[in-house]
Amino acid sequence: MSRPFTPSRRQVLKLTGAAALTSSLPWAASAAAQTAGGVAPGTPRHGLSVFGDLKYGPDFAYFDYVDPQAPKGGTFSFQAPYWYYNQNPQTYNTFNSFILKGDAPPRMELCFDTLMVRAWDEPDAVYGLVAETVEISEDGNSFTFNLRPEAKFHDGSRLTANDVAFSLMLLKADGHPLLSQPLAVLKDAEVLDEHRVALHFDGSQARSLPLQIASSYPILSKRYYTAYEFKQSTLTPPLSSGPFKVGSHAVGRYVEYHQVEHYWGKDLPVMAGRFNFTTIRVEFYRERQVGFEAFKKGELLYREEFSSKNWATEYNFPAFEDGRVVRREFPDGRPSGAQGWFINTRREKFKDPRVRQALGYAFDFEWSNQSLFYGLYKRTESFFENSDMKAQGVPSPDELALLEPYREELPASVFGEVLVPPVSDGSGFDRKLLAEAAKLLKEAGYVRKGTELIGPDGKPLTIEFINNTALFERITNPFLKNLERLGIKASLRIVDPAQYQARLNDFDFDIASRRYSLEPTLSDSIRQMWGSRAAETPGTYNTAGIASPVVDALLDKIIAAQSRAEMNTAAKALDRVLRAGYYWIPQWTKASHNVAMWDVYGYPEKTPRYFFPVEELWWIDAEKAKKLGKGG
Repeated sequence: MSRPFTPSRRQVLKLTGAAALTSSLPWAASAAAQTAGGVAPGTPRHGLSVFGDLKYGPDFAYFDYVDPQAPKGGTFSFQAPYWYYNQNPQTYNTFNSFILKGDAPPRMELCFDTLMVRAWDEPDAVYGLVAETVEISEDGNSFTFNLRPEAKFHDGSRLTANDVAFSLMLLKADGHPLLSQPLAVLKDAEVLDEHRVALHFDGSQARSLPLQIASSYPILSKRYYTAYEFKQSTLTPPLSSGPFKVGSHAVGRYVEYHQVEHYWGKDLPVMAGRFNFTTIRVEFYRERQVGFEAFKKGELLYREEFSSKNWATEYNFPAFEDGRVVRREFPDGRPSGAQGWFINTRREKFKDPRVRQALGYAFDFEWSNQSLFYGLYKRTESFFENSDMKAQGVPSPDELALLEPYREELPASVFGEVLVPPVSDGSGFDRKLLAEAAKLLKEAGYVRKGTELIGPDGKPLTIEFINNTALFERITNPFLKNLERLGIKASLRIVDPAQYQARLNDFDFDIASRRYSLEPTLSDSIRQMWGSRAAETPGTYNTAGIASPVVDALLDKIIAAQSRAEMNTAAKALDRVLRAGYYWIPQWTKASHNVAMWDVYGYPEKTPRYFFPVEELWWIDAEKAKKLGKGG
């Protein structure tokens, strides 16, 4: 249940005076100079960062977390542990990954080049790929990218400024909401000549948005998508330009991405030591447990384990016991974001925060962690877990300065000790916590009649949880029993992957499990998670339907921050407000990657702090592969 992401959204609040000025001019004054790392406006730069200087100089040879001598070859086969946009880890029916329609296979992004590339050992820095250098205007609202003339698509045609401009305007008009909505602030993509393109923003963009566009937005072929309809799902692999292209595939079973033999960018510093596998093969299973059985047989060679039960009790099969399969834990330094059961506040029965708060009292994490998770997890408390953006204790003076203007609109709890989930006695049936829940429900107008809890509307309170994997049954069912003890008729429905995503897109659910990962530098994408406009935009990540003017105002403050300390302070203030809204029932977290693999891989000594892209950095160890007869 892992899904990094990139979105964007709005403000319903009409700000006044200085607050409005600040949020509408995040690039004003020193912002452009700071993003340029102190370099004069208009000076070509080999990279960009938001709050400080770049780690790597203009003449760097490779990133510190790669092995530039890594051997090439072999196959990496796995189930995708994360995915983007309309991608689905359980099945696919289209190769168009950049629209809302359809389900695309994970890793389609490997087929498409971008202007720049993220350095995963820095919070937000990007370095040139298709763009050799970039120039920033004095007002910080125009970014001119100077393209490498050798860039080309897989059919040999040149990749030019026309393709870059066409791609961004097409994605702005018809792309997936997570791509199109951030581009609302892009006024124009201007072609200056064949190898120069200028992006002109309207001045309200987040500081990190140009970096986000440069490093994650695919460059599409104008010639190809002038001939073919971009908005349609298709199983015809599109023309692309990246280090891989779609190869052998069987819908619903697997897709292979084959390394492009004469990839134009293979010798660039940003590509050194990366993409060492000849073939990346993504396997599809309706259930991860079925995928685990395939892994045990060697039908796939890598698995990131998300089941604590499997990790604690199921690694006892022959290949593990004789050493052919090994396990490792790798550190995860990213903000772990938010994982939990998200409550659909668009529905009338969940409008009252006391009802939402009461539901949280019924989940006994302490019992679950010991009885179901083998003590492997910690309770998630924050929307910014595992980061400096997590609120703790009482608000600092700087946090209070942001919160005080909204004191009348916020619950008093925002201004005291930060709210944390209740701690149970570990029995699985904590009567004290359930009594607190019953008290809150009574205050919200609910009355117990026999085995049912009747609401102010005269109807029994019923709740349907949805998920796309049966693995969650053993976790959710004890929770449902406690809800039933309160008189709530609760049920869990497992739906197929396509239906699950469709119901989330259309907000057709009561409560759904989701996990969001956040970047260490927050961008306009956070509007997609918590902004008011996103609450009613199909396909966004505002699962709970949060529509709060105060939240919108704090989102503006985060996006307009002129320093990392300022951003962290605003994020802590937001964290307090979100927690006090009881929009979710937080689940659990762990700051590491649990990895099992057939022992055929080599990998760098250093794991980059801010991402764990195994298929990008690892390689096949020829001796190990020969010994096991796998991966070659």
